[in-house]
Amino acid sequence: MIAADMAVQRPPNAKLLVVDARKKIGHAARSAFVEFLRHGDLVIANDAATMPASLQGLHAATGAPVEVRLAGRPSLRPEDVGRFSAVVFGEGDFHTRTEDRPAPPPLAAGDRLILGPLRATVERLLRHPRLMSLLFDGMPDEVWAGLARHGRPIQYAHVPAPLALWDVWTRIAGPPVAFEPPSAGFALDWHMLAAMRERGAEFETITHAAGISSTGDEELDRLLPFDEPYRIPAATALAVSRARARDGRVVAVGTSVVRALEHAAMGDGHVRAGEGLATQHIGRASRLCVVDAILSGTHEPGTSHYELLRAFLDDATLQRTSAELDERGYRTHEFGDSVLIERVRQRAS
Repeated sequence: MIAADMAVQRPPNAKLLVVDARKKIGHAARSAFVEFLRHGDLVIANDAATMPASLQGLHAATGAPVEVRLAGRPSLRPEDVGRFSAVVFGEGDFHTRTEDRPAPPPLAAGDRLILGPLRATVERLLRHPRLMSLLFDGMPDEVWAGLARHGRPIQYAHVPAPLALWDVWTRIAGPPVAFEPPSAGFALDWHMLAAMRERGAEFETITHAAGISSTGDEELDRLLPFDEPYRIPAATALAVSRARARDGRVVAVGTSVVRALEHAAMGDGHVRAGEGLATQHIGRASRLCVVDAILSGTHEPGTSHYELLRAFLDDATLQRTSAELDERGYRTHEFGDSVLIERVRQRAS
């Protein structure tokens, strides 16, 4: 696959690889996504807007430069922004490949970080020397203001030009709670939502704090995805029940939607409205009980996003899918092309 290196959310030549429930692979323009929906289907997307979660600063004790990438928070409540989990890098920025970034100076509980107008204290390390809990000084409004003034979108070297915040907001973006964009939603626009309704498909949203996709460290990457808070509106939970009653499919736009819905269902297929914290890792051994199909970006083997796709397809079919993506020049990463994968639904007798 080819790295998508320009921040264009809906290029006219965007491609869509489709794998149906019979494991048949096809190709289409991504703009034709709605044509693969059926009357009675329910499409659910993540309406989270992306925070400016990358913060350049200094380690107060040594004066060494650091970059803090916020990676988790306890809940989605606007006032709950004093404490974050974060991945910390040493000197440099997104122009250097993540895996080539130097480590920060040794950090320990009590260390102070100066992040532009913000000040934060390292509370404790979290299972890795570069993953830690940070407590920010100030009231919630002060933290939000500091993030808005000093933060910038988390970015990787495959996109050389600096990203603006609007580059990483989907058309349906709402509360700013995602650490990286729920980029599967880049495929959506208002014309597509209108076409869904005309086709007899419903559309609803959830809010999920989509986390970071890479840390540049193999050991730390194995912990991905981190725990991520979500909120499922009552209207969405009811829509899932209606879709089930009419034998419609639940189509998730992005891996974050799969994670939230499956966590909220707790294994019985009944999606519960309200807030939660997705802690599970979805993979080959997972039994999906809510989501029937996923619209996602293209993902390389070995990533946490690819691992989630193993819950939809067997490894042999996923390998065939990856080969097709390579052979036909699909673009990967957040501004790349898309896949639509339908799993085989297990029917009760």
